[in-house]
Amino acid sequence: MSISLGLASFKLSFSLSPILLSGGIAAAMPGGILPIIALTETLNFPAGILSGGSDLLDLDDFFATFVPLPGSTLIDNKYGQFPFANQQVAANAVITQPLVISYRMICPAQNELGYPLKLATMTALQASLAQHGVSGGTYICATPSFFYTNCVMLGMRDTSDSRSQQAQNTYQLDFWQPLLTLQSALQAQNNLMSQVTGQTPVPATDGAVSWSGLSPTTGNPASIAGPSVIPAAAPLAGAGTAAPGMGGPLP
Repeated sequence: MSISLGLASFKLSFSLSPILLSGGIAAAMPGGILPIIALTETLNFPAGILSGGSDLLDLDDFFATFVPLPGSTLIDNKYGQFPFANQQVAANAVITQPLVISYRMICPAQNELGYPLKLATMTALQASLAQHGVSGGTYICATPSFFYTNCVMLGMRDTSDSRSQQAQNTYQLDFWQPLLTLQSALQAQNNLMSQVTGQTPVPATDGAVSWSGLSPTTGNPASIAGPSVIPAAAPLAGAGTAAPGMGGPLP
């Protein structure tokens, strides 16, 4: 049965391939992005991912279907449990929490070659996602309501439905959007370094302009080594005095 172009685009974007790999194993791909469909439909790309699929016309024959799970967060804030002076102080004490997004991946064996195909596909998918994680790769998770960028994978576990007679037919993929990303860290570092490079003046305590953190008159502290510490630093006790029994000083 034919479907409209809009429905096909929606199904591809949010149901069949809503997870995009960024960096990591996808660093060599054009744009540094690799859709997860390239891993779940590996056998449909016999000449390579960039060559195009051999038979991807029927959207109901794909290996896996992804469904966003309830409980994904868009805003997650925590507040201190101690008393506040007023509401303005309480609002400033907000603690932002990372965002969480989870998918259900439904992947039953579909035909007479379903089980060997499923074993090969899941083995390749697990190895690729594990390598992507240790390579520092991140994920872009698309949902109909929000796009989660710079995510990391927390885990992938079996959540099969007991109503089905087929084992391991459903998996859950959990992703976490951390608060600090590489881009934000680089931006903060670049802002600081640009100020240092531009020699941004910092007002000194005496009203003068200081180009560094130390005052130009700051010197080394005086040495504590003195007569009371080093005996050799003091004059000899008998120097310049007369010897016993003599009326004048020594020559």
